[in-house]
Amino acid sequence: MSELTQDLTDGQELAPTAPVRPEAPTFAELGARAETVDALAAAGIIRAFAIQEYALPIALRGADLIGQAPTGTGKTLGFGVPLLERVFAPDEGCDGLPQALVVVPTRELGIQVAKDIAAAGRTRGVRVLPIYGGVAYEPQIEALRKGVEILVGTPGRLLDLAKQKHLRLHGVRALVLDEADRMLDLGFLDDVERILAMLPEDRQTMLFSATMPDPIVTLSRRFLRHPITIHAGHTAETGPSPQTEQFVYRTHSMNKIEIVARILQAESRGLTMIFTRTKRAADRVSEDLDFRGFAVAAVHGDLGQGARERALRAFRAGKIDTLVATDVAARGIDVSGVTHVINYDCPEDQDTYTHRIGRTGRAGASGVAVTFVDWDDMPRWRIIDKTLGLDMPEPLETYHTSPHLYTDLHIPPEVTSTLPTAERTRAGLAAEVEEDLGGGRSRRSEPRGGSRDRDRGRGRGRGESARGGRGRAEGSREPVGDSGPDAAEATTGEAMRTPRRRRRRRAGELVAGEAMAGTDAAPKASNGLPAETAPGAAGETPRPRRRRRRGGAGSSGTPAEATAD
Repeated sequence: MSELTQDLTDGQELAPTAPVRPEAPTFAELGARAETVDALAAAGIIRAFAIQEYALPIALRGADLIGQAPTGTGKTLGFGVPLLERVFAPDEGCDGLPQALVVVPTRELGIQVAKDIAAAGRTRGVRVLPIYGGVAYEPQIEALRKGVEILVGTPGRLLDLAKQKHLRLHGVRALVLDEADRMLDLGFLDDVERILAMLPEDRQTMLFSATMPDPIVTLSRRFLRHPITIHAGHTAETGPSPQTEQFVYRTHSMNKIEIVARILQAESRGLTMIFTRTKRAADRVSEDLDFRGFAVAAVHGDLGQGARERALRAFRAGKIDTLVATDVAARGIDVSGVTHVINYDCPEDQDTYTHRIGRTGRAGASGVAVTFVDWDDMPRWRIIDKTLGLDMPEPLETYHTSPHLYTDLHIPPEVTSTLPTAERTRAGLAAEVEEDLGGGRSRRSEPRGGSRDRDRGRGRGRGESARGGRGRAEGSREPVGDSGPDAAEATTGEAMRTPRRRRRRRAGELVAGEAMAGTDAAPKASNGLPAETAPGAAGETPRPRRRRRRGGAGSSGTPAEATAD
């Protein structure tokens, strides 16, 4: 078994879920094979959630399926268990080529899905491999060579490996498109269609999406054969989980961090996720909270894959209890124990709102969601409120001194904006080691010019010297700024250039002295004479000519003859 697939199965248990309906059927009753049932039972999973109860009987008989359900409702096992039923394990006569493929929109979701499926197939030794960008190709290529039964990947890296002939998909018998609406939002739909064109036509296809916009409906009609549609759990239309208690406050941008610092000291607060609109805001909020003593880390698209996985590992392990993220992490992060979600910036739309606060209240657990709405965000918030039927169109104006903030969220009244030293018990992000995942820096992020720009000095503009200053003012003959070898070389090169021949006329006649400069000076300078001897060079140009060049001949109203020596 490869190192990548080994990491998914060693020490990675499916977290026991919250209590489900007592009358819900067991996985054995739904038709899962005994080995899968035993693996799920070892993880504390006996009975199915609604999406699993509806999806398993349909998927196990090989029919195409459309499941409309958000994350947090257990849909991973809804398609993961049927995939395990359709693939052959290494000791069952498989050839090592991928037999099932799961396409996901984000790296974090791919890692989570791969871990869940690998845990469910552990007793049979089914190899599950996550494929995603931001890391080195070599470990993934090596794992593909050793063999894999189920592949979980993002569209970009799947296409890259297929174009390099390292990935062959002609043996795939089951396909899952997970969070299809998110792939549409990220612009991956064209890549998904290219991947679908590489697969055999005789296959089972399952599509899961929280919403069903028109492009997703069109995609399903093209690539699914007589699909059966099921709806389970809360969706973006029906609203967030009913287990999540929602609070909305109208706040001032300068006071948000003070409110957050107090929410993080609420009673019975567990893991907390804070969502910002921009990467820069995520870094700023993370730094502010870290300065105030909270165990916090940021996750966003500008971080390398190693740094993102480091933060998520620390969050799952409890070394940090607060994660500040952009919407890139709004889906795909499935961490048990998230009790609070804070929308630091108002979401863009109802779908974003639903997916953000869906990080809590998962699988039947309770949670708290707090949303900050600035005055400029009110029109957007009213649309979200009306669409989801939240009945909170006018949030209460709130500051860190507002009494209702403390009573709503069960915050002790004596807390301040800084976490007391005695309560700083978590190890922090520094306790988690960042792994070197290879891959280095993306070629697309290199500055134009590549290594040549680095050799010449990063960040210099046109005409700047190697030492960072402007080497020569535009239109000036004298060097400006630092002097040195580079500046001297630039000055010498300027002096060796052929003087520009300019002929000035007044009343149709050449100005005195210009005729000679226009006929003899340039040829002599261009025939190799030293710059000092060339007419028109610095130091030999007559002062009358210089005055005429600056102001133009006769610009002061004096005849040209009067300005000659």
